[in-house]
Amino acid sequence: MEVDEEETPKNPTSAVSEPSPPTSLPSDDQTTTTTATTNLPVLQPPPVVLSAPTPQATYIIPPPPLAIVPAIVPAIAPTIVPTIVPPIVPAIAPIPSIPPVLRSLAPLPLRPPIIRPPPPPTTAEQNASDSDSDHEDSGPNRSMDFEISEESKQVRERQEKAKQDLLLKRRAYALAVPTNDSAVRARLRRLGEPITLFGEREMERRDRLRMIMVKLDAEGQLDKLLKAHEDEEAANAATAEESDGEGPQQYPFYTEGSKELLQARIDITKYSIVKAASRLERARRRRDDPDEDFDAEMDWALKQAGGLELDCSEIGDDRPLTGCSFSHDGKTLATCAMSGATKLWSMPQVKKIAPLKGHMERATDVAFSPMHNHLATASADRTAILWNTEGSSLRKFEGHLDRLARVAFHPSGKYLGTASFDKTWRLWDIETGVELLLQEGHSRSVYGICFHHDGSLVASCGLDALARVWDLRTGRSILALEGHVKPVFGISFSPNGYHLATGGEDNTCRIWDLRKKKSLYIIPAHSNLVSQVKFDPQEGYFLATASYDMTAKVWSARDFKPIKTLSGHESKVTSLDIVGDGQYIATVSHDRTIKLWSSRSNGKDKAMDID
Repeated sequence: MEVDEEETPKNPTSAVSEPSPPTSLPSDDQTTTTTATTNLPVLQPPPVVLSAPTPQATYIIPPPPLAIVPAIVPAIAPTIVPTIVPPIVPAIAPIPSIPPVLRSLAPLPLRPPIIRPPPPPTTAEQNASDSDSDHEDSGPNRSMDFEISEESKQVRERQEKAKQDLLLKRRAYALAVPTNDSAVRARLRRLGEPITLFGEREMERRDRLRMIMVKLDAEGQLDKLLKAHEDEEAANAATAEESDGEGPQQYPFYTEGSKELLQARIDITKYSIVKAASRLERARRRRDDPDEDFDAEMDWALKQAGGLELDCSEIGDDRPLTGCSFSHDGKTLATCAMSGATKLWSMPQVKKIAPLKGHMERATDVAFSPMHNHLATASADRTAILWNTEGSSLRKFEGHLDRLARVAFHPSGKYLGTASFDKTWRLWDIETGVELLLQEGHSRSVYGICFHHDGSLVASCGLDALARVWDLRTGRSILALEGHVKPVFGISFSPNGYHLATGGEDNTCRIWDLRKKKSLYIIPAHSNLVSQVKFDPQEGYFLATASYDMTAKVWSARDFKPIKTLSGHESKVTSLDIVGDGQYIATVSHDRTIKLWSSRSNGKDKAMDID
């Protein structure tokens, strides 16, 4: 409702409406207007909306619940506070990117070229050995630029020396050096060098010849010297041929065998073919025959081996015992000792039958023949002796240059193998006592020897941590079994024909598969060196090992797990042997005792027949 100024009373105090209680606080505009007027109540509840500032003010008042008549003084105009508008800040324009100005750099001053004299001519060896830094450092003006310290000179000298040594070694391995010691001595003599030095061995002498030839080759004098000596030898040979018709002695690479060796190879071949055929036929029959239960037989044999107990202990000699062996029928046990004596014992009472005395030094091993009642002993006096069971010496085998270690009979019983510290093993004829074969191949002493059950192969091991398998029919080394890190002392073929066991100073026993030509299993057998290993001679169901930790252990041939530990000796166990049926195991030790371990089964087990 609009109220004109003329309708309002002239006296502001004459008409005043009843004020109503305030409901809300007034705004800023209302407070200012009310302060400018006099005796005006605060209009509640809505604010008064004022029109534009004119001499006659107009108020727009909504219809309130109560009639309010404002009293306005015409002389005083209302004061209106203008609304302050915040200043509008214009948006800042982005700063344009200024492209970089590429300025050309000042040219570097040109250095005057250094004129160097041409390098001196060098040989092909110097060109191959010198590096780029050597060419840069060469020249008279280079020393004016910098000075090399003494330490750098020493380092460079050492590098040059190392390079020269490396080149010498490369040339040394490329040279052809004789392998025969006689040829090495002759070559040293032709070159004007001492043919031997004090304490020098064959390999050391060959290495010395190699280094001498390398030095002469580096100096360019080797060809000249060798040519002169060859001319002299040719002239001497022509003179000798004209005089007596005999030329210089030739040294072939191989050693020609005797007629006895040829006949022995033929006999061994015939024997091995029959034995191998029989073994394979038996294996096929056991595989195809439903009545044959291989697993049951092995379980029974392992159970029997697991029940081994100490049955007897006997003093064997006044000195430590070094070897033992059962006869092929298991009724006699032979032992040898450091006293040089060999004794025969009856089984199973272990009663002494007869002593065998014939060696001048300690006996190192004893072995029974698989076919006859003969036995052979090896000794440190470089000989082996063949005995009969009555105690009589039948034959002595002499020829080794150092003490013997082990002996073994060929399965045919006609040949004897001996291993020696002269780095060779030899094959002897039992009937004639003739040395049939002298076999080299080990770089150190040969300690163990064993024949394959077919008779076609022989295995040797030695202090060079190597085991070799040889073919007796051809004389060749067919396998070199590398794996042991220390000397190998024991070796044994399995009756199955394809497993070979070795034991050595690294306290382990390795099982080798001859078909795969590699190590099949490694047994961490003992806490000290393994002195002897042997398979069960009948079927090869289990393996026995002797050690210097004063124990002997029995292992399963199925998974090579331990079955039984034979503890009882008070010193190093040096050797052991197993009876054909596996019921007895004999061990000898440095405590001078013989211990017999037996597996006595009940009547039901005894009645079981193992094929």
